[in-house]
Amino acid sequence: MEFPETGRLIEIQSYKHDGTLHRIWEETLILQGTSKEVIGGNDRILVHEADGRVWRTREPAICYFHRQKWFNVIGMVRSDGIHYYCNLGTPFVWDEEALKYIDYDLDIKVFPDMTYHLLDEDEYRTHKKEMNYPEKIERQVLLSVDELQSWIFQKKGPFAPHFVEQWYERFLSFRG
Repeated sequence: MEFPETGRLIEIQSYKHDGTLHRIWEETLILQGTSKEVIGGNDRILVHEADGRVWRTREPAICYFHRQKWFNVIGMVRSDGIHYYCNLGTPFVWDEEALKYIDYDLDIKVFPDMTYHLLDEDEYRTHKKEMNYPEKIERQVLLSVDELQSWIFQKKGPFAPHFVEQWYERFLSFRG
């Protein structure tokens, strides 16, 4: 598998378990793409929802995707510090069209002081029933919630001090 090359603008697509398109983020700049992880940056980009709504992100963000982890992390650069939005979902795939993953509803919102909230548990329960998530998927998603909480607590990966700031500086250098 090839990986998106540094400096390339890509699209990010999330799907639901039943294969339907969930959301598209336009124009994320690849800052690093390896066999293990992809790190991208974007700022005030358009987001297309499956229901036809289109909106623009409000701030610069650094996106972190890992090839073996069932979550991805978006670090949003705001005036009061870094806020994180973490999506529970499959590891990414890259197919030259876009970076893609299946979104499994649960999210974790992390504040600059590293406190966090698990979100969308009702949505997860509803979709689990409607789309008949296999037990194997449910087990993996719940294990990944625990792993993600551990990363937050340990300040690991994208939660490490200065991780987002350093990649944001790199993002700015590409934009000239």
